[in-house]
Amino acid sequence: MSTKEERERIELLQGTLDLLILRTLLFGPAHGHAIVKSIEQNSADVLQVEQGSLYPALHRLIKRGWITFAEGASENNRRAKYYRLTARGREQLHVETTKWDKLAGAIARILRPAEEKIE
Repeated sequence: MSTKEERERIELLQGTLDLLILRTLLFGPAHGHAIVKSIEQNSADVLQVEQGSLYPALHRLIKRGWITFAEGASENNRRAKYYRLTARGREQLHVETTKWDKLAGAIARILRPAEEKIE
């Protein structure tokens, strides 16, 4: 990756990775590498998730009961853990999405106060 591409990537706010993982798993079980690739692809490669961030987040979500996992074989026939959303995780995804929308709206109002007055 070039230096320019590295500068264009955005670091995730605390807790945002949890939300993105929950959202990714809404579509079905996935192993860690697939979760990372989905987040990167769906963000047009703006967001990059490092393994040093992913696996602690997955463990945190398991501990909270929002996701679970089962062992299986990956596409290239290697052992992998497949993570899936639990019922509690689905509920939490809704809670976290609502909080994110509220936060994003508040930040947008601060960054673009004139646009809000025009509307």
